[in-house]
Amino acid sequence: MALKTRHWDRRATGGLTFTELGFGTAPLGNLYRAISDASAGETLQSAWDGGVRYYDTAPLYGFGLSETRLNRFLRDKPRDDYVLSTKVGRLLAPATETTRDGIGKWFDVPARREIYDFSYDGVMRSVEASLERLGVDRIDLLFVHDIDVPNQGSREAVNAKVDQLMAGGYHALDRLRQEGTIAAFGAGVNEWEVCEQLLGRGEFDVFLMAGRYTLLEQEALTSFLPLCEARGVGIVTGGPYNSGILATGPVEGAYYNYEPASEEVKARVARIEAICTAHKTRLVDAAFRFPLLHPATVSVIPGGQGVKESEGNLQAAAAEIPADLWAELKAEGLVRADAPT
Repeated sequence: MALKTRHWDRRATGGLTFTELGFGTAPLGNLYRAISDASAGETLQSAWDGGVRYYDTAPLYGFGLSETRLNRFLRDKPRDDYVLSTKVGRLLAPATETTRDGIGKWFDVPARREIYDFSYDGVMRSVEASLERLGVDRIDLLFVHDIDVPNQGSREAVNAKVDQLMAGGYHALDRLRQEGTIAAFGAGVNEWEVCEQLLGRGEFDVFLMAGRYTLLEQEALTSFLPLCEARGVGIVTGGPYNSGILATGPVEGAYYNYEPASEEVKARVARIEAICTAHKTRLVDAAFRFPLLHPATVSVIPGGQGVKESEGNLQAAAAEIPADLWAELKAEGLVRADAPT
């Protein structure tokens, strides 16, 4: 199966070619439950066989486990055949099983503590460690990880970390880009506001936004996404299903932004799903396609912890969505009128 691709080349250096469906590897770091190396490999193979050629990871995902699992899988693949991104901003320090971070979230992983570090040295150390865990000589795209309010706790704390990044880590990223160790850099975050803040202070290339431009959320259209389009900045959409509800529908126990969905959110999703059903379209298929309709979007990366989920993502990527569906969602006020469709 050949997935559709999108080419990004902001700097006339050859750019990067992303498959519209990418693979977010947080689940392969034993997120919420442990899986075997064999199961992780089967899931990755399913995606590869389906045509996926963009893989995103991070040191945080299983405290190195996701990166090392990707190493095993990608080792025999020609390096020019895929796009690879990982993240900086956290260093991993040894810990014990009782003092490690991520207890109850990451299972059967190395005992590590995470240390936020957006300095020049911190970025360089993080990249060096990732290159070793991944077993590659270059990383296509680096994202500054979780420099946002949900992870830093307040806007003031974010501003302090942004200042640290711009005084130090940004210069490391720029050097790596100039040297060709990376082709591009940006930020991987859970909000669009800090992306706009960073664009006002430096030359960033691609942003990974988790859950902030979806069928349920389009506030980024007000100022940030038009700015990206004007400046040739790419967007990778993570969390296209807003933690699950846009895949499962408003079922009992559905999650929205990592928490049980409110009745208000479930009611809105029920209205969206009813329109999808009337147009003979699965909700999950519409949710996958929607971010890709914006011209700045280069890839959508839903996660997958098993072959079934990988195959489901491939099915969503292949689905054709009728134009009348988008028109009706806009007419009912469920999607912003200015959303590209």
